[in-house]
Amino acid sequence: MSRTDYLWLKFRAMGLLVLGRPGPALSLFEEMRQRWPDDPYVLASLANQYHEAGRPADAVVASARLVEVQPDRAAHWFNHGFLLEANERWLDALEAFRRATGIDPKLDRAWYGQGLVLIRLHRFDEAVAALKRNTELQPMSPYGWYQLARVHVDRQQPDEAVKIIRHLKGFEPKVAAQLERETGLLAGQPSS
Repeated sequence: MSRTDYLWLKFRAMGLLVLGRPGPALSLFEEMRQRWPDDPYVLASLANQYHEAGRPADAVVASARLVEVQPDRAAHWFNHGFLLEANERWLDALEAFRRATGIDPKLDRAWYGQGLVLIRLHRFDEAVAALKRNTELQPMSPYGWYQLARVHVDRQQPDEAVKIIRHLKGFEPKVAAQLERETGLLAGQPSS
């Protein structure tokens, strides 16, 4: 089981993915896992391909093993949280996202993931804190702002939602208009 064998299988699997043949690529990744069961690249690839193939339980198993093998990688914890969230395992997903931000406090996607999970759990105060951190790290991305406005509406804080809609009008007018339609709140002109 040489390095050459590993690289050849990896190259073939990547080639199959490029050619739009995920099924045979997945088979190669499974073969690689038999030979290199704790290889991070193989585990990450399997988690991704299982997810793409509609095999969520298998994706979580591969991802769980990956965070065991490399527990100090924030990106792995984020991806694990994403897969857990997709499986509606809210508390496990929240823990994974928190592990990710514990390792890398600037990982904006993990703060966003926390916010989404906390919304699902109706823990709105915590969701606001996570989404605010996401918007601090990614101020020009509308996603965190959108969710933050929705949480303020859910918390019966229309004035806060209007501030966000007004802010969004300055750089994402379509998202601002969508929020106005969905919430019935009219925000007027963007703030300066």
